Amino acid sequence: MNRSVVILIITLMGCSLMLVYSQQRARMLFAEKNRLELQEQRLNQEISRLEYEQRDLSKSSRIVEIASKQLRMKDPKQDKTIYIKEKDYENK
Repeated sequence: MNRSVVILIITLMGCSLMLVYSQQRARMLFAEKNRLELQEQRLNQEISRLEYEQRDLSKSSRIVEIASKQLRMKDPKQDKTIYIKEKDYENK
C-alpha cells in the first residue's frame, strides 16, 4: 500500500508540474499573439500611409510641377511642334 501511495503522489506532482507548465506556455503564447496583432496593426497603418503617399506622388499635377520647377521643362510652343503623319500601308 505504501508503494502505491508514493507512486500516486509522484504522479500527482508530475501532473501538477505539467499543469503549471501548460498554463505558463498559454500565457506566453497569448502575450506573443497580442504582440503580433499590434505589429500587424502597425504594418497595416504603414501600408495605408505608403499607398496614400504613392497616390499623392503619382498625381499628374505633381509630375507637371516637378517637371517645370526642378527640370525647368516648359510646354512646347505651337510653332515649334512637329507633327508626323503615319504612312498609309493599306493602300499600297
